[in-house]
Amino acid sequence: MSRHQAKIAQLFGPPPLHHVAMLSVHTSPLEQPGNRDAGGMNVYVRELAHHLAQRGIAVDLFTRRQHPDQPVVLHIEPGVRLFHVEAGPPMPLPKEQLFCYLPEFVTNLVFLVGQGGMLPYELIHAHYWLSGWAGFLLRFYQPIPLVQMFHTLGELKWPGEAAFQREPAIRLQVERRLLSLADGIVAANSDERAAMVETLAADPERICTVPPGVDLERFRPFPQRAAREALGLPDGPIGLYVGRIDPIKGIDTLLVAWRWLLDRWPPDSPKPLLVFIGGQRQDTPAGPQYDADLAGVVQHADALGISAFVRFLGSQPRDILPLYYSAADLCVVPSRYESFGLVAVEAMACGTPVIATHVGGLRFTVEHEISGLVVPPDNSEELAAALLRGFRDHQLRTRLQVGARQAAVRYSWDGVTNEILTFYERILSKREGTICSTPS
Repeated sequence: MSRHQAKIAQLFGPPPLHHVAMLSVHTSPLEQPGNRDAGGMNVYVRELAHHLAQRGIAVDLFTRRQHPDQPVVLHIEPGVRLFHVEAGPPMPLPKEQLFCYLPEFVTNLVFLVGQGGMLPYELIHAHYWLSGWAGFLLRFYQPIPLVQMFHTLGELKWPGEAAFQREPAIRLQVERRLLSLADGIVAANSDERAAMVETLAADPERICTVPPGVDLERFRPFPQRAAREALGLPDGPIGLYVGRIDPIKGIDTLLVAWRWLLDRWPPDSPKPLLVFIGGQRQDTPAGPQYDADLAGVVQHADALGISAFVRFLGSQPRDILPLYYSAADLCVVPSRYESFGLVAVEAMACGTPVIATHVGGLRFTVEHEISGLVVPPDNSEELAAALLRGFRDHQLRTRLQVGARQAAVRYSWDGVTNEILTFYERILSKREGTICSTPS
């Protein structure tokens, strides 16, 4: 144990366990958010593993091999290893095709780390429904506790019957099964927990509400002018979008809102610029090349006549995201569903007010008129009106900047790790009956 880990142990006591298997089948924790299926979940898995290791708990991360040249194991940091597990062809595949490869994934995982079929872990923590089913299969080799975090639930993403039209039936079935099979469920917010209980008939005693965290040392305010100079961004009002390209993110609503905003902008003032971070962009001598998802967003912006006022940058390294948050006047999160809304909290940690929709976890992370402005989903005019107000009302924006940083502090990773460890300990000590004494 390092000197730092020993100090942590003195403060918080000895760890309740020593070795955790963490599953993220469909996407690697090292994948840069904004690419394909990579987003807040990737950040969460990586950060949780890091902070558990800081408490003296070894974590092995398992993800599907997507490229032939990926090594079998990477030693990411002391106490954290990442295994690339063979399951199907070593190439990127749509996540909808991965369910049939889960038995192969589990068999090869056991081959990699099992000694005589015995796993060196005391607990499995699975992320997303595919990983949850892999965790269930893994317990046939050794009946250790399974903790499940869905990050998104198919039946909660889309209202009414839309989930059954948009999501694979196997996903909806597996999610319901996992709610009864897992020893413990981590919900990102109290609404998600309530929906699990009321809509999906989950046992409330198996669910604890623990929001994801934010790295407050990395995500902190920087002087706006210096941030813009470092990034080559102009003076004038700047809005920022950061995230995956997915219908659930409400990007179409944002682009229409930006058209509405430009049409109503005072003619004697510099028009606002939207900095769009997400998707894949490659700069070539012939000009920027975009992946199919980002190309579709660019085409939509062209059709709306707003391309001159949108800068499509592709996904960006996390190390420089705090500069983008600090450079922006406002961060906009127009999602139709978010279990937490990590981008919103990262922006707030940098002192940047957020314009967000009143859905999912955003209802709890963004406080209206305190850390940002909240609008209904799928409403371009109200989103544009909130953006116009946020840009033009300097006094309001200054007040929201102060409130944003204060609101983000409650999501520190130290606090989140404490709650996760407490949940682990309860599951390990009592696998039947009441697991979480404070479920909501």
